[in-house]
Amino acid sequence: MRKKIELEYIFSSSVKVLYSRLSTPAGLAEWFADDVRQKGDQFIFVWHGTEQTATLVDAKPNSSVRFVWNEAEDEDEYFGFDIHVEPLTGEVALIITDFVDEDDVADSVDLWDKQIESLHRNLGA
Repeated sequence: MRKKIELEYIFSSSVKVLYSRLSTPAGLAEWFADDVRQKGDQFIFVWHGTEQTATLVDAKPNSSVRFVWNEAEDEDEYFGFDIHVEPLTGEVALIITDFVDEDDVADSVDLWDKQIESLHRNLGA
């Protein structure tokens, strides 16, 4: 059984700059994968020479991005990035949604934490 997880990370970055790291091949290659190529709405992610393709199914400028892995067994499963700005403080939060195997929740959270550390360093945020 796959489980939906949502993780929240705080950034000291402009929404526009953060969104560019979530929605473009060059931005994603800086922190998410070794390399990313785009062909239309298809994004090819490369890790250690292995490719995985995902379809960009939704993108709202400076707000959210959602991908579905082409090899996913369940069409309702996706991974996505949502940017929320706290109205009172202006704090920028990145919410990541992913679907993982029940046994892999802790490992998946650790992996996301490491990737977000890289994104933080990259942004200087």
